[in-house]
Amino acid sequence: MKALVFHGPGESAWEDVADPGLQDATDAIVRVDTTTICGTDLHILKGDVPEVPPGTVLGHEAVGEVVEIGSDVRAVRPGDRVLVSCITACGRCRFCRDGAYGQCLGGGGWILGHLINGAQAEYVRVPHADLSVHLLPGAVDSKDAVLLADIFPTAYEVGVLNGCVRPGDTVAVVGAGPIGLAAIVAAQLYSPERIIAVDLAPNRLDAAKRLGADAVVDAVEEPELLVADLTEGLGADVVVEAVGVPESFEACLRMVRPGGRVANIGVHGKPVTLHLEELWIKNVTITTGLVDTYSTPILLRMMAAGRLPGSSLVTHIFQLEQMEEAYDVFSRAADTGAIKVVLGGQPHDVVSVRAA
Repeated sequence: MKALVFHGPGESAWEDVADPGLQDATDAIVRVDTTTICGTDLHILKGDVPEVPPGTVLGHEAVGEVVEIGSDVRAVRPGDRVLVSCITACGRCRFCRDGAYGQCLGGGGWILGHLINGAQAEYVRVPHADLSVHLLPGAVDSKDAVLLADIFPTAYEVGVLNGCVRPGDTVAVVGAGPIGLAAIVAAQLYSPERIIAVDLAPNRLDAAKRLGADAVVDAVEEPELLVADLTEGLGADVVVEAVGVPESFEACLRMVRPGGRVANIGVHGKPVTLHLEELWIKNVTITTGLVDTYSTPILLRMMAAGRLPGSSLVTHIFQLEQMEEAYDVFSRAADTGAIKVVLGGQPHDVVSVRAA
Protein backbone atom coordinates (compact mmCIF):
# COMPACT_ATOMS: atom_id res chain seq x y z
CA MET A 1 0.00 0.00 0.00
CA LYS A 2 0.96 3.68 -0.10
CA ALA A 3 1.60 5.60 3.12
CA LEU A 4 3.25 8.79 4.41
CA VAL A 5 6.45 7.61 6.11
CA PHE A 6 8.54 9.66 8.56
CA HIS A 7 12.28 9.36 7.89
CA GLY A 8 13.61 11.75 10.50
CA PRO A 9 13.29 15.49 11.22
CA GLY A 10 12.33 17.31 8.03
CA GLU A 11 12.06 14.14 5.96
CA SER A 12 8.98 12.19 4.90
CA ALA A 13 7.68 10.51 1.75
CA TRP A 14 4.49 9.03 0.27
CA GLU A 15 5.80 5.59 -0.63
CA ASP A 16 5.15 1.87 -0.81
CA VAL A 17 5.04 -0.01 2.49
CA ALA A 18 3.77 -3.42 3.53
CA ASP A 19 0.04 -3.80 4.09
CA PRO A 20 -0.86 -4.02 7.78
CA GLY A 21 -2.01 -7.36 9.15
CA LEU A 22 -3.70 -8.51 12.32
CA GLN A 23 -1.22 -8.86 15.17
CA ASP A 24 -3.57 -9.33 18.11
CA ALA A 25 -7.05 -10.76 18.52
CA THR A 26 -8.35 -7.29 19.44
CA ASP A 27 -7.12 -5.63 16.20
CA ALA A 28 -9.14 -4.31 13.28
CA ILE A 29 -7.84 -3.43 9.82
CA VAL A 30 -9.52 -0.35 8.37
CA ARG A 31 -9.39 0.78 4.74
CA VAL A 32 -8.85 4.53 4.98
CA ASP A 33 -11.30 6.64 3.03
CA THR A 34 -10.59 9.99 4.71
CA THR A 35 -7.74 11.28 6.81
CA THR A 36 -6.29 14.62 7.79
CA ILE A 37 -3.07 16.28 8.96
CA CYS A 38 -2.69 17.48 12.53
CA GLY A 39 -0.45 20.18 13.90
CA THR A 40 1.14 17.40 15.95
CA ASP A 41 2.30 15.77 12.72
CA LEU A 42 4.17 18.99 11.92
CA HIS A 43 5.73 18.90 15.39
CA ILE A 44 6.91 15.34 14.66
CA LEU A 45 8.46 16.43 11.38
CA LYS A 46 10.26 19.28 13.15
CA GLY A 47 11.74 16.80 15.64
CA ASP A 48 9.67 17.98 18.60
CA VAL A 49 8.45 14.42 19.34
CA PRO A 50 11.70 12.44 19.42
CA GLU A 51 10.11 9.13 20.45
CA VAL A 52 8.67 8.72 16.93
CA PRO A 53 11.14 6.38 15.19
CA PRO A 54 12.12 6.84 11.54
CA GLY A 55 10.13 4.49 9.36
CA THR A 56 6.83 5.20 11.12
CA VAL A 57 3.69 5.84 9.07
CA LEU A 58 2.29 9.14 10.36
CA GLY A 59 -1.30 10.12 11.13
CA HIS A 60 -3.77 9.41 13.91
CA GLU A 61 -7.16 10.42 12.44
CA ALA A 62 -9.24 8.54 9.90
CA VAL A 63 -12.64 7.47 8.65
CA GLY A 64 -12.88 4.23 6.75
CA GLU A 65 -14.33 0.76 6.32
CA VAL A 66 -13.47 -2.22 8.49
CA VAL A 67 -12.07 -4.96 6.25
CA GLU A 68 -10.78 -7.47 8.80
CA ILE A 69 -11.12 -8.07 12.55
CA GLY A 70 -9.42 -10.19 15.16
CA SER A 71 -11.22 -13.04 16.89
CA ASP A 72 -11.90 -11.01 20.06
CA VAL A 73 -13.44 -7.94 18.36
CA ARG A 74 -17.16 -7.64 19.11
CA ALA A 75 -18.16 -4.00 18.48
CA VAL A 76 -17.55 -3.86 14.72
CA ARG A 77 -17.42 -6.23 11.79
CA PRO A 78 -16.16 -6.10 8.18
CA GLY A 79 -18.15 -3.65 6.09
CA ASP A 80 -18.81 -1.20 8.95
CA ARG A 81 -18.01 2.45 8.32
CA VAL A 82 -16.11 3.76 11.32
CA LEU A 83 -14.27 6.68 12.83
CA VAL A 84 -10.74 5.80 13.93
CA SER A 85 -9.95 7.67 17.14
CA CYS A 86 -6.57 9.27 17.74
CA ILE A 87 -6.47 7.42 21.09
CA THR A 88 -6.66 3.66 21.55
CA ALA A 89 -7.76 2.09 24.83
CA CYS A 90 -7.33 -1.38 26.27
CA GLY A 91 -10.32 -0.82 28.59
CA ARG A 92 -8.77 -2.86 31.41
CA CYS A 93 -5.95 -0.87 33.01
CA ARG A 94 -6.31 1.57 35.91
CA PHE A 95 -6.38 4.63 33.66
CA CYS A 96 -8.87 3.18 31.18
CA ARG A 97 -11.21 2.25 34.03
CA ASP A 98 -11.11 5.93 35.01
CA GLY A 99 -11.81 7.04 31.43
CA ALA A 100 -8.27 8.41 31.07
CA TYR A 101 -7.67 6.52 27.83
CA GLY A 102 -4.81 8.77 26.79
CA GLN A 103 -2.74 7.32 29.64
CA CYS A 104 -3.59 3.67 28.84
CA LEU A 105 -1.06 1.20 30.28
CA GLY A 106 -2.27 -1.75 28.21
CA GLY A 107 -0.73 -0.87 24.88
CA GLY A 108 -3.03 2.04 24.08
CA GLY A 109 -2.98 5.81 24.45
CA TRP A 110 -1.65 7.92 21.59
CA ILE A 111 0.13 5.23 19.60
CA LEU A 112 -1.11 5.66 16.00
CA GLY A 113 1.46 7.62 14.02
CA HIS A 114 3.51 7.90 17.19
CA LEU A 115 4.65 4.52 18.48
CA ILE A 116 3.11 2.35 15.73
CA ASN A 117 2.17 2.93 12.11
CA GLY A 118 -0.63 5.44 11.69
CA ALA A 119 -3.55 6.42 9.50
CA GLN A 120 -2.06 8.54 6.70
CA ALA A 121 -2.15 5.45 4.54
CA GLU A 122 -4.48 3.32 2.45
CA TYR A 123 -4.96 0.89 5.35
CA VAL A 124 -4.37 1.10 9.10
CA ARG A 125 -4.24 -1.48 11.88
CA VAL A 126 -6.20 -0.30 14.92
CA PRO A 127 -5.39 -2.08 18.20
CA HIS A 128 -8.10 -2.53 20.86
CA ALA A 129 -10.72 -1.92 18.20
CA ASP A 130 -13.77 -2.31 20.45
CA LEU A 131 -12.95 0.94 22.26
CA SER A 132 -10.90 2.65 19.57
CA VAL A 133 -13.24 2.87 16.58
CA HIS A 134 -16.77 4.26 16.49
CA LEU A 135 -19.61 3.24 14.19
CA LEU A 136 -20.68 6.18 12.05
CA PRO A 137 -24.25 7.18 11.18
CA GLY A 138 -24.70 7.31 7.44
CA ALA A 139 -25.89 10.92 7.63
CA VAL A 140 -22.51 12.14 8.94
CA ASP A 141 -20.20 13.01 6.07
CA SER A 142 -16.66 11.69 6.21
CA LYS A 143 -15.15 15.20 5.96
CA ASP A 144 -17.11 16.13 9.08
CA ALA A 145 -16.57 12.89 10.95
CA VAL A 146 -12.78 12.91 10.64
CA LEU A 147 -12.69 16.09 12.75
CA LEU A 148 -14.05 14.02 15.63
CA ALA A 149 -10.96 11.81 15.62
CA ASP A 150 -8.88 14.47 17.38
CA ILE A 151 -9.53 18.20 17.18
CA PHE A 152 -13.05 18.37 18.57
CA PRO A 153 -12.47 15.95 21.48
CA THR A 154 -9.15 17.65 22.23
CA ALA A 155 -10.63 21.14 22.21
CA TYR A 156 -13.62 20.03 24.26
CA GLU A 157 -11.83 17.93 26.88
CA VAL A 158 -8.42 19.58 27.22
CA GLY A 159 -9.57 23.13 26.54
CA VAL A 160 -13.18 23.68 27.56
CA LEU A 161 -13.69 21.03 30.24
CA ASN A 162 -10.22 21.36 31.80
CA GLY A 163 -10.70 25.12 31.70
CA CYS A 164 -14.06 24.75 33.47
CA VAL A 165 -15.82 27.19 31.14
CA ARG A 166 -19.05 28.40 32.75
CA PRO A 167 -21.97 30.63 31.78
CA GLY A 168 -20.96 34.28 31.86
CA ASP A 169 -17.22 33.64 31.57
CA THR A 170 -14.78 35.56 29.44
CA VAL A 171 -12.82 33.00 27.44
CA ALA A 172 -9.65 33.90 25.54
CA VAL A 173 -8.36 31.41 22.96
CA VAL A 174 -4.75 31.98 21.97
CA GLY A 175 -4.20 30.39 18.59
CA ALA A 176 -7.00 30.19 16.01
CA GLY A 177 -5.76 27.17 14.14
CA PRO A 178 -7.91 24.03 13.90
CA ILE A 179 -7.76 23.21 17.62
CA GLY A 180 -8.30 26.82 18.68
CA LEU A 181 -11.28 27.18 16.35
CA ALA A 182 -12.73 23.94 17.68
CA ALA A 183 -12.29 25.33 21.21
CA ILE A 184 -14.23 28.44 20.19
CA VAL A 185 -17.06 26.24 18.94
CA ALA A 186 -17.02 23.99 22.01
CA ALA A 187 -16.88 26.87 24.49
CA GLN A 188 -20.18 28.18 23.15
CA LEU A 189 -21.89 25.06 24.50
CA TYR A 190 -21.45 26.61 27.97
CA SER A 191 -22.79 30.11 27.23
CA PRO A 192 -19.78 32.29 28.06
CA GLU A 193 -20.33 36.04 28.05
CA ARG A 194 -17.66 36.55 25.42
CA ILE A 195 -14.96 34.69 23.52
CA ILE A 196 -11.79 36.48 22.41
CA ALA A 197 -9.58 34.94 19.72
CA VAL A 198 -5.88 35.73 19.37
CA ASP A 199 -3.78 34.87 16.33
CA LEU A 200 -1.28 36.30 13.86
CA ALA A 201 -3.12 35.32 10.68
CA PRO A 202 -6.00 37.51 9.43
CA ASN A 203 -7.73 34.56 7.72
CA ARG A 204 -7.76 32.61 11.00
CA LEU A 205 -9.15 35.58 12.88
CA ASP A 206 -11.84 35.87 10.21
CA ALA A 207 -12.64 32.17 10.69
CA ALA A 208 -12.80 32.72 14.46
CA LYS A 209 -15.40 35.47 13.99
CA ARG A 210 -17.38 33.29 11.62
CA LEU A 211 -17.41 30.45 14.15
CA GLY A 212 -18.54 32.56 17.08
CA ALA A 213 -15.72 34.64 18.56
CA ASP A 214 -17.04 37.96 19.87
CA ALA A 215 -13.72 39.79 19.53
CA VAL A 216 -10.46 39.07 17.72
CA VAL A 217 -7.02 40.57 18.09
CA ASP A 218 -3.65 40.23 16.38
CA ALA A 219 -1.14 38.51 18.65
CA VAL A 220 1.41 41.30 18.10
CA GLU A 221 -0.95 43.99 19.37
CA GLU A 222 -0.69 43.20 23.10
CA PRO A 223 -3.92 41.20 23.30
CA GLU A 224 -3.81 41.32 27.10
CA LEU A 225 -4.76 45.01 26.85
CA LEU A 226 -7.94 44.16 24.92
CA VAL A 227 -8.77 41.44 27.43
CA ALA A 228 -8.29 43.91 30.27
CA ASP A 229 -10.44 46.54 28.54
CA LEU A 230 -13.28 44.05 28.04
CA THR A 231 -13.18 42.76 31.61
CA GLU A 232 -12.80 46.01 33.55
CA GLY A 233 -9.18 45.15 34.23
CA LEU A 234 -9.84 41.72 35.74
CA GLY A 235 -8.57 39.47 32.95
CA ALA A 236 -10.12 36.40 31.35
CA ASP A 237 -11.76 33.70 33.43
CA VAL A 238 -10.39 31.00 31.14
CA VAL A 239 -7.49 31.19 28.69
CA VAL A 240 -6.91 28.35 26.25
CA GLU A 241 -3.38 27.95 24.87
CA ALA A 242 -3.65 26.37 21.41
CA VAL A 243 -0.27 27.10 19.83
CA GLY A 244 2.51 25.36 21.71
CA VAL A 245 5.32 27.94 21.84
CA PRO A 246 6.75 29.74 24.89
CA GLU A 247 5.56 33.17 23.77
CA SER A 248 1.91 32.12 23.49
CA PHE A 249 1.97 30.35 26.86
CA GLU A 250 3.43 33.39 28.56
CA ALA A 251 0.81 35.59 26.86
CA CYS A 252 -1.89 33.38 28.34
CA LEU A 253 -0.52 33.97 31.82
CA ARG A 254 -0.69 37.72 31.25
CA MET A 255 -4.35 37.49 30.22
CA VAL A 256 -5.78 35.31 32.98
CA ARG A 257 -7.48 36.89 35.99
CA PRO A 258 -6.67 36.02 39.62
CA GLY A 259 -8.47 32.77 40.35
CA GLY A 260 -8.72 31.98 36.64
CA ARG A 261 -7.62 28.95 34.66
CA VAL A 262 -5.14 28.43 31.83
CA ALA A 263 -5.89 25.28 29.84
CA ASN A 264 -2.89 24.27 27.74
CA ILE A 265 -3.66 22.31 24.59
CA GLY A 266 -0.61 23.21 22.48
CA VAL A 267 2.16 20.66 21.89
CA HIS A 268 5.33 22.25 23.24
CA GLY A 269 8.72 21.37 21.82
CA LYS A 270 10.69 23.80 23.98
CA PRO A 271 10.83 24.63 27.70
CA VAL A 272 8.54 27.38 28.95
CA THR A 273 9.36 29.79 31.76
CA LEU A 274 6.80 29.59 34.55
CA HIS A 275 6.82 32.80 36.60
CA LEU A 276 5.76 31.38 39.93
CA GLU A 277 7.18 34.45 41.64
CA GLU A 278 4.23 36.31 40.10
CA LEU A 279 1.62 33.57 39.91
CA TRP A 280 1.73 32.00 43.37
CA ILE A 281 -0.35 34.76 44.92
CA LYS A 282 -2.98 34.86 42.14
CA ASN A 283 -4.65 31.46 42.66
CA VAL A 284 -4.19 30.65 38.98
CA THR A 285 -4.80 27.05 37.91
CA ILE A 286 -2.82 25.68 34.95
CA THR A 287 -3.91 22.43 33.35
CA THR A 288 -2.28 20.33 30.67
CA GLY A 289 -3.48 17.22 29.00
CA LEU A 290 -3.46 14.66 26.25
CA VAL A 291 -6.97 14.05 24.98
CA ASP A 292 -8.71 10.91 26.29
CA THR A 293 -11.54 10.89 23.69
CA TYR A 294 -14.11 9.77 26.26
CA SER A 295 -16.32 12.53 24.81
CA THR A 296 -16.26 11.22 21.23
CA PRO A 297 -19.63 9.39 21.38
CA ILE A 298 -21.52 12.45 22.64
CA LEU A 299 -19.75 14.74 20.16
CA LEU A 300 -20.67 12.32 17.38
CA ARG A 301 -24.31 12.46 18.43
CA MET A 302 -24.17 16.25 18.49
CA MET A 303 -22.65 16.38 15.01
CA ALA A 304 -25.29 14.00 13.67
CA ALA A 305 -27.91 16.35 15.15
CA GLY A 306 -26.36 19.38 13.46
CA ARG A 307 -25.07 20.89 16.71
CA LEU A 308 -21.39 20.95 15.71
CA PRO A 309 -19.97 22.50 12.55
CA GLY A 310 -17.62 20.13 10.84
CA SER A 311 -16.36 20.82 7.36
CA SER A 312 -16.75 24.58 7.90
CA LEU A 313 -13.23 24.29 9.38
CA VAL A 314 -11.93 22.59 6.22
CA THR A 315 -10.23 24.87 3.71
CA HIS A 316 -8.48 22.36 1.43
CA ILE A 317 -9.39 18.89 0.15
CA PHE A 318 -6.92 16.51 -1.50
CA GLN A 319 -6.85 12.93 -2.67
CA LEU A 320 -4.78 10.50 -0.62
CA GLU A 321 -2.09 10.34 -3.29
CA GLN A 322 -1.65 14.12 -2.92
CA MET A 323 -0.37 13.66 0.65
CA GLU A 324 2.93 15.46 0.09
CA GLU A 325 1.21 18.42 -1.54
CA ALA A 326 -1.27 18.55 1.34
CA TYR A 327 1.58 18.65 3.87
CA ASP A 328 3.21 21.48 1.96
CA VAL A 329 -0.02 23.51 1.92
CA PHE A 330 -0.77 22.83 5.61
CA SER A 331 2.77 23.60 6.77
CA ARG A 332 2.69 26.99 4.98
CA ALA A 333 -0.64 28.07 6.43
CA ALA A 334 0.43 31.72 6.66
CA ASP A 335 0.87 31.78 2.88
CA THR A 336 -1.83 29.33 1.78
CA GLY A 337 -4.61 30.23 4.21
CA ALA A 338 -4.93 26.60 5.23
CA ILE A 339 -6.86 25.87 8.40
CA LYS A 340 -7.77 22.21 8.14
CA VAL A 341 -6.88 19.97 5.22
CA VAL A 342 -8.71 16.73 4.50
CA LEU A 343 -7.56 13.93 2.25
CA GLY A 344 -9.86 11.43 0.56
CA GLY A 345 -13.53 11.56 1.38
CA GLN A 346 -15.14 8.72 -0.48
CA PRO A 347 -18.89 9.12 -1.15
CA HIS A 348 -21.16 6.84 0.86
CA ASP A 349 -24.84 5.95 0.88
CA VAL A 350 -26.88 7.67 3.58
CA VAL A 351 -28.19 4.68 5.48
CA SER A 352 -28.77 3.86 9.11
CA VAL A 353 -25.98 2.14 10.98
CA ARG A 354 -26.79 -1.35 12.23
CA ALA A 355 -27.54 -1.79 15.90
CA ALA A 356 -24.36 -2.18 17.91
